[in-house]
Amino acid sequence: MWWRNSRPPSKATGSERSSAQGTVTEALEAVGRVYSSAAQYFDNIPENAQNFYIGGYQPAQKWLKDRKGRTLDFQDVLHYQKMIYAMTHTERLMGEIDEAGAT
Repeated sequence: MWWRNSRPPSKATGSERSSAQGTVTEALEAVGRVYSSAAQYFDNIPENAQNFYIGGYQPAQKWLKDRKGRTLDFQDVLHYQKMIYAMTHTERLMGEIDEAGAT
């Protein structure tokens, strides 16, 4: 997973993108990408991490929505990447625990 600062593909699904570059808009998913602005996106985001629920919330989506209109700095990017990593491995461990309990 990595952060890219370049022009996204011309077609995107979901909400309309903001024309302001460098600010957080609604998170859009398209083939492993989560857009934070018209020109910036996180790439290789696992769908299971982006849609992971904790107590009725989707932390990855909520975190980006809470920063709508702000510019993401380097620390913000690192924090989001750590969140995605933690949720991906949490879901993997939950699956292993479920399998061990079923045997």
